[in-house]
Amino acid sequence: MLTLFHSPQSRSTRVVALLHAMGVLDDIQIKTVTIPRSDGNGSTDTENPHPEKKVPVLKHNGELIRETSAIMIYLTDHFNSPLGRQVGEPGRGTYLSWMAYYGGVVEPVIVGNFIGIQEEPTFTATFRGLTEIQQTLEAALADGPFLMGDNITAVDFIMASPFQWAPHVTPEHPAIRNWVKRVSEHPSSVWAACLS
Repeated sequence: MLTLFHSPQSRSTRVVALLHAMGVLDDIQIKTVTIPRSDGNGSTDTENPHPEKKVPVLKHNGELIRETSAIMIYLTDHFNSPLGRQVGEPGRGTYLSWMAYYGGVVEPVIVGNFIGIQEEPTFTATFRGLTEIQQTLEAALADGPFLMGDNITAVDFIMASPFQWAPHVTPEHPAIRNWVKRVSEHPSSVWAACLS
């Protein structure tokens, strides 16, 4: 059986939302663990198999899968879900690109913004900034209400998540703000946010 190690109100919340949206909650065990929090609360949980004691981490057949984008791809592939794109299916390259873009660009830019290095030349040459992220989102949302068209996908759950946690970095663009609102109000997002 698949086991997802989860801590409420953390990066694993978006994975739990995806599982709910895929309708596979009966096929996976969600194990709640504690994690150290930036405010000093929480603690390391010996039951958490993540090497750094973070979440999310997925365990399947004795193997650990970590990093949210890798976990989401693994899950949408494993369950052959339309919330992902399968090998050989149109949109697979776009799907993988969004997932890699999140971990390789979006999260570093958001964190860089929080710690005040977003204008450092090496940082911006490598990752660019919030302006470029806004332009990328605007272009995608010109084609539909979600990043890959008419229906929500794993891409929306992961890409909207930093703007849900830090609304002050959400670009002041109506299409982007409406998209974040749609993702936040999706029944699976609401359910996952209330899961303790």
